[in-house]
Parts: sequence; C-alpha cells; structure tokens
Amino acid sequence: MEFLFPYVNIITEGLIALLLFACYYVVRRSAVPKKVQAPKPAGAWPLIGHFPLLAGSQLPHIILGDLADKYGPIFTLQIGVHQALVSSWEVAQELFTTNDIALADRHGFAAAKHLSYDGVMFGFAPYGDYWREMLKLITMELLSSRQLELHGHVRASEIGAFLKEPHKCWTHKKIGSDHVLVDLKQGFSDLALNVILRLVVGKRFFGATAGGDRKEAERCHKAIGEFFHFTGLFVLRDAIPFLGWLDVGGHERGMK
Repeated sequence: MEFLFPYVNIITEGLIALLLFACYYVVRRSAVPKKVQAPKPAGAWPLIGHFPLLAGSQLPHIILGDLADKYGPIFTLQIGVHQALVSSWEVAQELFTTNDIALADRHGFAAAKHLSYDGVMFGFAPYGDYWREMLKLITMELLSSRQLELHGHVRASEIGAFLKEPHKCWTHKKIGSDHVLVDLKQGFSDLALNVILRLVVGKRFFGATAGGDRKEAERCHKAIGEFFHFTGLFVLRDAIPFLGWLDVGGHERGMK
C-alpha cells in the first residue's frame, strides 16, 4: 500500500490540474465576445439543412427574396453540411471589392473535380499560388491590349460571317414575304463559340458557313453543351460529401 501512495498523489494532482484548466478555459471562452453571425432562417433539418425550404412550389429566387424581406440583406442557409451566404447585390459588391481576397477561394464541388482535372482549369481553381500565376499568364498572354489587338481580325471576320447569314436568308426568302425569321439567340451563341475556338484551336465549328467536318462540329457542340450543363448541376456530393457514392441521378457518372 505504501508503494501505491506516490502514484495516488500524482493522479490526484493531475485531476486537480485538469479541473483547474477546464474552469479557466470555460471562463476565458465565456469572456471572449462571440463573433456576429448573419441570421439563419428557422426550419433547417438535420443533415440536409434548408433543402426542404428551397424545394417548395415557388421559384428559388422568389423564396430567397421573401427570406431577404424577413431577415435582411444578408443571411445564411444550411446546404447539407455547408453554410451558404445569401446577400443583396449591394452587400455582394462590397464583399467582392473591399473583401475580395477573403472570398476568392472556391469550394471544391464535384463538377470541378471531374470536368476540370481536379480544379486545374483557371475558372475552377482555388485561390492560391497556382491561381495567381494563371491570372498573370492570362492577363499578359490573352487579355492584354497587345494580344487583343493582334487577334482583332478574328473578331472582325467572325462578326462579318455572323452578319452574312441573316443577309443570305433575306436574299433567298420566298417571293411575297416581307420579313424573315432569324434565330439571334443561336446566332450569338455560335458567334461567341467561334471566336473562342478560333483563338484556342484555330478553327471555327458553328454556323452555316463553318465548313469542315460536320460530324466533328456536332461532336464539339455536344461536348460543350454537356460541359456547361454538368457545371451548372448541384449534386448530392456537393451538399453531403459522405453520401456522394450514391450518385443520385447518375450525374457524376455522366461527368466522368
């Protein structure tokens, strides 16, 4: 028994020290003022958060507008395990100008992982050394005044080709018709994609005057359409990562 007394004393002293430290931590934490948090609407469900609130019969922007009228120009929503900040355009302007560095990072969502080589593409890359170097490269080699001037003939020729198509439709219209229908939405889409593709790969794919292999053009058009479709999807993994293996709807399989 005398052999155990020193160990009992050591254990007792350790418990007393641990108790004193716990009391000190609790008092210190209660003395530190809490950070001001944006208001959060009531009704968040465990695990899925405010998804039921956004899945109502009304459109999402109307639901968010009603919440802004109730909670003010800035509030938070629980989207699965993540918190989303919702704000008015005035608050967003201040956040992305005065405090843009604090908000420059990007959440790693499924589309960025599967469609941009795990965030390597500039538009999906998280803020950091790589993103800053890519920004410098794009600013100097693509968007500088000199580069814009050098590629001016591409934009001019594509705009000329874009204007020729409705003129050609007008000259070949049926006799007796005083108007011609032109799909400007598709035309402007083809114009933008042709300018981008000529700058990147040196050839145009879209429009009646595109020429070349039609199957290749259709394949390119389909790939670009699917890319933008998948980047706009919000899949289960984005909200609840540990349930991503379920792949509800098969969207991640489509991305891959």
